[in-house]
Amino acid sequence: MFLGDYIVITRQTGPFEFACESVSTGTEFTACVDEDKRKIFSDHSFPGSHPHACRFLRPDGDLLRCTIHNDSPAQCKFYRCIVMRIADREGNALGVVTGTLHLHSDDQELRAVWEEAEQRIPETSPQAEERRQQYLAVRGYRIS
Repeated sequence: MFLGDYIVITRQTGPFEFACESVSTGTEFTACVDEDKRKIFSDHSFPGSHPHACRFLRPDGDLLRCTIHNDSPAQCKFYRCIVMRIADREGNALGVVTGTLHLHSDDQELRAVWEEAEQRIPETSPQAEERRQQYLAVRGYRIS
């Protein structure tokens, strides 16, 4: 499941207000787009090109921002969107790692290296995120 699968917008109730349901808990909630994020929320190109992403995420420069941070459900507050961007030696983007330490990449070589890292450094081990970054960096990947 992707984070976008956890929140369903049942209807729009105002220009920046939505009736939603948290799929994992069945809890209904009202999501109001934060005032300081309404401009970036108004750009609907990101959700259109990223169908599995949360409907409330929007790019803001190099970052992805939650536009309903004040009203987001509990599972969102525990989920960090992207903790690691991985590129090859030339800087070509190969994949990203989410806050749950899951790799999202179509690059088979990177996926194989990531699987090795998962076996050697379980996500429950101390400083797993930092240790996996080092594991990739030693193998020539650029991490940001």
